[in-house]
Amino acid sequence: MHPVQVEEDIRKIKEGDRLLREDFLDNNKAFIHKIACKFSRRYLEWGRDDELAVALVAFNEAIDRFRADTGVPFPAYARIVIMSRLTDHRRRENRNTSVEVPLPQQGEESNSAEFSKAWEVYLLETAARERAEEIREYEGLLREYGVSFEDLVKCSPRHRDTRRSLIFAAAELTKRENLLKEFRAKKKLPLMELENCTGISRKTLERGRKYIIAISLLISRQNDFLHLSSYLKLPVEG
Repeated sequence: MHPVQVEEDIRKIKEGDRLLREDFLDNNKAFIHKIACKFSRRYLEWGRDDELAVALVAFNEAIDRFRADTGVPFPAYARIVIMSRLTDHRRRENRNTSVEVPLPQQGEESNSAEFSKAWEVYLLETAARERAEEIREYEGLLREYGVSFEDLVKCSPRHRDTRRSLIFAAAELTKRENLLKEFRAKKKLPLMELENCTGISRKTLERGRKYIIAISLLISRQNDFLHLSSYLKLPVEG
């Protein structure tokens, strides 16, 4: 899901494009599946496990509820709605499970100003907590590769063409399973192989090494860093 295209698609869907809605749902089933499996802590199968049906309906609900002016990117927004509905589902299955999510049921309290305000507060608080958790996790991950946030401030390319080249190199790295495996094992970039497969000079790759590492880690774990990926306008897997 590319952030810019997602918001445009959602706008068209809300205007009544049913075919686009169906395509959007179908194209994001992998994203929905990952969230539901993570919530359930087990592998789920479409057509067998109720959690996936609940998650799919919740994703569709997220499309209708989403507002860009909240500042929460749609993938993160959809995850919050899915988690909320899965928690509701679990509560119904086990009445002893406590629930803290104030998201009203569609068609019931959705018009209530009180419930709408409660949901908005919960959304923003949850998104803020997720962003903070992402930053902490990402900072720790970068440290494993010898990169700090201070390094990124210093090494981030100022020129658009250079930035595009380095992002392209990062994307190519994550596409190639053998290179990604080597990168993760050795905690350093396979510069010679990247030069060969991208056509980008070794000198440019070496200068942008830390930036490529940082972007590669985001691209390869997009679903773990939804807020950061959306902020950098990286497409989310699925």
